[in-house]
This record gives sequence, structure tokens and C-alpha cells, in this order.
Amino acid sequence: MIAFTPSPAVDRVAQTSKRPTMGPAPAGAVSLAMGEPDFDTPAPIVRAAESALQAGETHYTDQNGLPQLREALAKKLTAAGVSSFDAGQILVSHGATAGLASVILAAVGPGDRVVIPEPCYSLYADLVQLAGGEPILVGPAPDMHWDLDALHRELAGAKMIVFSNPCNPTGIVHTRNELVALGEMLSGTDTLVLADEAYDEIVYEPGLFASALTIESLRDRTIYCQTLSKTYAMTGWRVGYVAGPVDVVAAASRIHRTFNGSLNTAVQLAACTALETDSTVVDDMVASYRDRRDLLLDLLAKIPQVKPYTIDGTFYSLVRYDADLTSEQVTAELRRAGLIVRAGSEYGPHGEGHIRLSFAADPASITRAAEIMHQYFASVEAKIAAATV
Repeated sequence: MIAFTPSPAVDRVAQTSKRPTMGPAPAGAVSLAMGEPDFDTPAPIVRAAESALQAGETHYTDQNGLPQLREALAKKLTAAGVSSFDAGQILVSHGATAGLASVILAAVGPGDRVVIPEPCYSLYADLVQLAGGEPILVGPAPDMHWDLDALHRELAGAKMIVFSNPCNPTGIVHTRNELVALGEMLSGTDTLVLADEAYDEIVYEPGLFASALTIESLRDRTIYCQTLSKTYAMTGWRVGYVAGPVDVVAAASRIHRTFNGSLNTAVQLAACTALETDSTVVDDMVASYRDRRDLLLDLLAKIPQVKPYTIDGTFYSLVRYDADLTSEQVTAELRRAGLIVRAGSEYGPHGEGHIRLSFAADPASITRAAEIMHQYFASVEAKIAAATV
């Protein structure tokens, strides 16, 4: 037997990561844990991939992404923002995960401070640890929006700030005013902004969401990270991209081609079709998520021991519970009761005392999940009451 010691990078991630290994749900269990649409990928996108494979599109391609896909993405971003993009500013990645990893590993070095408002997607801190940087987790205001004073204090000397908007896990949409305030804080600095906007199409109030790319004071420092996974129900296709300053994207491209190489050619051609798909396909999915959100909130309102926050976007609800138990304990006990959810502690210290629910599930599953939660938290309350007699 050889002696093996993991690298320091592995140790850093292992010591701090809260990301669970999610296996299949036990038979009979209800799962509100997975962060993916429960819809099938729209048929025209599937047919485009089939046609590409039949046409022999099975070979390596440009490591930055198919030129026609990058051109289409540049056109999309130019139409949505207030400045023009070209294909040279875009890197097509193996999902948003590889896009985030490429940018962070390209920009962050040992000892660099990276500010991450939390509760937050736990991958961000793991990637900063992998790069040897120092994740600086900044707690939220009581309504789960940014604590602007706390952010301002921690941004001094930071290499980067990373956030999702709309936010996983809270479902909050950070407002244009918050983004403008961030731009003012960063004025005169070289701090980069990594904006993960994976859920930008899943927003429930018109005009509420503003991309960081539309904020003049952020535009030149923002690396925009996006995926087709959530909007088009394409999680398993692994198509993401990053866009931003040419020098940052070029550095991220060098990391991406070292780690990943070029993305599947047929999938990229299908992605071109996705970008041309009738918007009613996406609108119909969002309308369904809105109905499920409303159902979940109505059901949670009947459980005295829990309190959800406003859900502006995404298909997540971060739910605060009233019990002197860690979120890992609650998650484990709910799992034994037949419900799989995510522990709030996965998303940072301010996620403790919460669980995250995904309502990208059928109404029957959401209803059953609420029944299990109602029974579970009632039993916890009864045990506490009995213990104090």
C-alpha cells in the first residue's frame, strides 16, 4: 500500500465545506431538496441535439465555445444590458459551476479576501478555499437583503465579491438600489464583482430584478455568470457561460480549458436553439412555479412553528423554525419522517435555524411535505412542553 496524503487544497475544502453529498431519495420519501426544475427540457431543444448528433457534430470544438453560440449570447446580453458585448468577452463553460470555478481560480490567489453575502450558495466559499483565498461571509439584514453597512466594512481591500441574484437559498431579489449602493462602495477600487444570475428569468414581480450589468458603476468590474439549466430545464446538459472584461474572461478561459476542455458540441448547438425558443415556454414554467410558491406559502402559514421569508424569485424558500435544534438535526429528523430538505447551515452561519425547501416539485409533493413538517414541528413542541412540566 502506498502512503497518500491529500493536497492542502483538498484539506482546506474538507475542513470548511458544508455541501452535502445528495444521493437518491429513499423509497417513499418526499424530496424538496434538489435545486433543479422538475420539467423536462423543451422538445425543440432535445430535437436540436438529436439532429446535431445525426449530422456528425461529435468532435472537439473551440475551447471558448462554439462561435455561433458565443455570438448569440453576446447578442442576448447586449439586448438586456446597456453596453455592447462581443463573442470575445464570453466563455462557454461546463455549467455555471465550471464558470464560477474558472473565474475564481483565475482571479483569486493565496490570502486574497473574497466577500460573500450570506446565506449563500455554498459552492462560492468552497471555490475560494480551493484557490487559497479567504472567504469573508457577511450576514444579512433581518429581511435577508444585504446589510449594506456590514458589506461596506468588509469590502475594504477585498479582491472580489460573489453573490447570487435572485438569491439561492433565500429567494430574495436584491434590488437595483442595493446594487447601486454596492457600486458606490466599490468606487475607486479594483474589487471584482462576480454576479451569479442563474435564476434571473424566475422572478415573480415585473421590474423587480436588475442585472448587475445594467448598473453603470458595476459594469466594468462585473463578471456575469449564467446557465441555461434553470431557465430551460437543462440541468443535466451542463451549459453555462461567463461574460465580462476581456482580460478576466481570458484568464478564466485558460483555467477552464486546463480543467475541462471544450464543451460537448451537440449540446452547444442545442443551446443555440434554446436561445431561440419561444418565450412562452419559459413563461409557462415560471407561472407554474408561482402557483407552487403560493401553495407552499399558504401551507406554511398553517404551521405555527415556522416562518418563511418573502419569495421574490427562484424556486426556493428559506424557512425559519422555532425549535432549539440545529438545522442538521432538524434535517436528519425530517428525513426519518419521510421528507428530504436542506439544512440552513449549508448556506452559512446565518442559515442556521432554517431549512431550505425547493418548490420545483408537483403540488401533491408540496402538500405532503407540509403535512410532514406540521406533524414534526408539533411533536417537537409537545416534547419541549412535556420537558418543562
